[in-house]
Amino acid sequence: MQAHEIMIRQIYKVKKDDTVRDVVDKFIKYQISGLPVVNDRNELVAYISDGDIMRYIGKHKDLIINNMYYIAILQGDCDHFDERASRLLNLNVMDIARRKVITVSWDEEIENIAATLGEKRIKKLPVLRSGVLVGIISRGDVIRSVFKQRDSL
Repeated sequence: MQAHEIMIRQIYKVKKDDTVRDVVDKFIKYQISGLPVVNDRNELVAYISDGDIMRYIGKHKDLIINNMYYIAILQGDCDHFDERASRLLNLNVMDIARRKVITVSWDEEIENIAATLGEKRIKKLPVLRSGVLVGIISRGDVIRSVFKQRDSL
């Protein structure tokens, strides 16, 4: 079984010029936790997840730089949680999205997809064909595809 046989073809995505507000709106509307980011040619340029948003709005710890000649403490958060959350919404999606995205080819075998999802500890894999986003595969898609015909389990 190959990626194109199990992938979801109706892909929720955002454009690289969209704001994080657009991302959050789609997270809420479609009850999802991640979105591919594409350019005008539908080529994948990044991926944004709920984890990227959590890292931005979460409390940041102080950074202590201890050098032989001086000690510096850089304060982690100078603003409050609500201020960080509000500021986040107006950022461009590319400001916090991950540009290095693990993907699979549309003809990748399901056992390799399962291995990638497991080894990399990721929830979803964008599916590309000639560099263009054509689908997405989640852990659940793999499990359903593998085990739906094994009713005797």
